[in-house]
Amino acid sequence: MLSKDLDICVDKIKNDLHQNPDYVYKYINLKNNNLCLIYNDALCASDKIDNFVLKNLSFLKDEKIRKNLPDYLYNSIPNNNIKFIYTYEDIYEKLQTGFSIIINKYSTALAVETKKNLTRSITESKVEKTVNGPKDAFVEDYLVNIGLIRRRIKSKDLIVEKKTLGKHTKTAVSIIYMNDIVEKKIIDEVKERLATISEKDIMDSSYIRSSLSKNKYSFPMIEMTERPDLTSMYLLEGKVCILVDTSPFALIFPTFFVDFFHSPEDYYQKPRNVSFTRIIRFIAFLVAILVPAFYIAITTYNHETIPLTLLVNFAAQRSGVPFPAFFEAILMIITFEILKESDIRLPNQMGSAISILGGIILGEAAVEAGIVSPIMVIVIAMTAIANLIFSHVDVVNAIRMWRIIFMIFASLLGIVGIYFCSFLFIVILSSYKSFGKPYLYPFAPINFKVLKDSLIRLKNNRGEKNPLLVNNEVKK
Repeated sequence: MLSKDLDICVDKIKNDLHQNPDYVYKYINLKNNNLCLIYNDALCASDKIDNFVLKNLSFLKDEKIRKNLPDYLYNSIPNNNIKFIYTYEDIYEKLQTGFSIIINKYSTALAVETKKNLTRSITESKVEKTVNGPKDAFVEDYLVNIGLIRRRIKSKDLIVEKKTLGKHTKTAVSIIYMNDIVEKKIIDEVKERLATISEKDIMDSSYIRSSLSKNKYSFPMIEMTERPDLTSMYLLEGKVCILVDTSPFALIFPTFFVDFFHSPEDYYQKPRNVSFTRIIRFIAFLVAILVPAFYIAITTYNHETIPLTLLVNFAAQRSGVPFPAFFEAILMIITFEILKESDIRLPNQMGSAISILGGIILGEAAVEAGIVSPIMVIVIAMTAIANLIFSHVDVVNAIRMWRIIFMIFASLLGIVGIYFCSFLFIVILSSYKSFGKPYLYPFAPINFKVLKDSLIRLKNNRGEKNPLLVNNEVKK
């Protein structure tokens, strides 16, 4: 509890805060009361302190008001977020979240919210861009993000549960779901998993994702999105969302393999156009994973699978290359990954120049030097272009990992190795469960009612109750 001696109380606060220079201690002397105003200069706005705190203290002229100072300030300060606090720990917590603290000799402290606006304004999505549909995206303030969702879902059944995680960070985390749609077992499992990481310091939503997801080496079990419209769509399907303060990405789960082939723009266009685009995405996925492995197989083992003229052309191109097809493909993939990383890390003005230099000059020079064959440059270019369709980093990394696995099997067993690796790929994905739900749903177990919005889109049915999250309908 706070000391009744104001000087002792303030000295203890200064010592506990290690005399940090960004904390301001302002003494205010009245006739019968001495006050101390404490705030963090980096987190608090000076205009709010003037309007909400100092201006009201300047009107204290009545002796009776000064004797009942805490109650007077509580009732007179025009701020919605104001409360009494009685312990040092509460003071430290409020100071570190942008509150100003008024301490008096009655061992009572008053916390007034005077937060400085340290977040950027709502801008257009940078990762998940669309031609049609809303353009707003989440920001680092999770209260603003909740507002973007509630602006779209005006329902009393939209539940927001707040938790605080992190021993040192004290990060605000919100669990959001539709109470009349979501399956309660999913909410219970989420809370259990969050309880296991309550002491872990959280800096971003990806910290929670890595802790909640049991699968860390393949396709992601939890989807991340910066689009409030997509998040609202998922909530109306019965999924759960987690918003983390200081992070512009929401976590969505359960997540399924087919979700990564969908885009928010699919529901802002005609169904027939969307169906064609989705088929293209599935084809691009197969190209990104299988084309290098298939090339290695046909040039190493299974020569009979391609026409003779094409085989002779391949052999002529590879006649001057000293490396086997597998090493040649690995060399080109590593080169492309280096170019991609340099393009991401460098400023925009330099990134395009690096891409042109690496894509044209280095590729042509490698062919002329006899390091790689021209057909291998085409194969890796097709793979890289197909990979660009997917914007989720975890999906891109998973595709890259499985591409190399398929190449290893193809270099050992040829086409048979590709068949065996494909079987292994399907078995592994079928064994995954995202918060108790089959990862390959609605393909395994098959559900024809949901399939109409998986591979193709037949109608505008997003937001309808998804039978995926109802146990008895899944069993059917």
